[in-house]
Amino acid sequence: MYNNSYESNFSGGIWSGIKSSFKQGSALTRLIYINIAIFLAIKVVAVLFVLAGQQGVDGMILPYLGVPALPERLLYTPWTIITYMFTQFGFLHLLFNMLWLYWFGSIFMNTFSGSKLTGVYILGGISGAIVYIAAYALFPAFELERYQSWAIGASASVMAIVFAVCTYLPNHKIYVFLIGPVKLIHLALFTAIIDLLSIPSGNAGGHIAHLGGAMFGYLFTLSFRRNFDLTGGLSSMLNKISNSRLFKRKKMKVKYKKKVSDMTDVEYNEFKKRKDERINNILDKISKHGYESLTKEEKEILFKSKN
Repeated sequence: MYNNSYESNFSGGIWSGIKSSFKQGSALTRLIYINIAIFLAIKVVAVLFVLAGQQGVDGMILPYLGVPALPERLLYTPWTIITYMFTQFGFLHLLFNMLWLYWFGSIFMNTFSGSKLTGVYILGGISGAIVYIAAYALFPAFELERYQSWAIGASASVMAIVFAVCTYLPNHKIYVFLIGPVKLIHLALFTAIIDLLSIPSGNAGGHIAHLGGAMFGYLFTLSFRRNFDLTGGLSSMLNKISNSRLFKRKKMKVKYKKKVSDMTDVEYNEFKKRKDERINNILDKISKHGYESLTKEEKEILFKSKN
């Protein structure tokens, strides 16, 4: 008899690990997981259809997950204005979207918050869809194409996050392979120009949606600087969901540190040395990259050190 207990324990351990990572992970982790899960689900359905002798599965699924260019079609599939931004049919499409989401989402999380990240992702995607539908309705070049056009992909949502970060930290530099350090503002402008110039070359709807997402990201940061949060209502709702029992984290045992007054002279000197080193590193970072390059934690440490 074949004993498969090891395999079932192994697969069960992976599945429980994924569920735990999703529940306890950051907003960025959850967004990436959702995109990957939908991609895998589509591929499983495609395999089942092929085995059943059916072809052209993507075309059958598209009207139920992609956002249509015709507004009247959207009335019959209103959920697609959300589902389209989590749907990718091609592996490379998914890969590059998730890489950009991870890179810029990480910077966004250090600058803003998880609920705002999800808010910008969703509202940026909706903005991209609205601009896409409006462009196909207004420009004569899309008069015939609009009847057989649907948009899918996370690109508009990702572009919203990219432009939110690049507008807030324009002079922050990242290292680009074979190029070297590049300011975020230059990277944002480059991607926007490429999308604009690519409209006549094919996938016009996709490039237009990207620009719609980028516009929302830009407006989000401008509003945020004026103490107005465009994601306010959505962020509050997402916070409530995140704090619900569905995503409740397991309690952790916390080991409290000694109070400064309870430390010996040796312990206090070591504590002060580490604190001074941390402050000096933060000041060095400000001198090289500016105050805006600091994370929330670093800003808080600097603020407390002045009081």
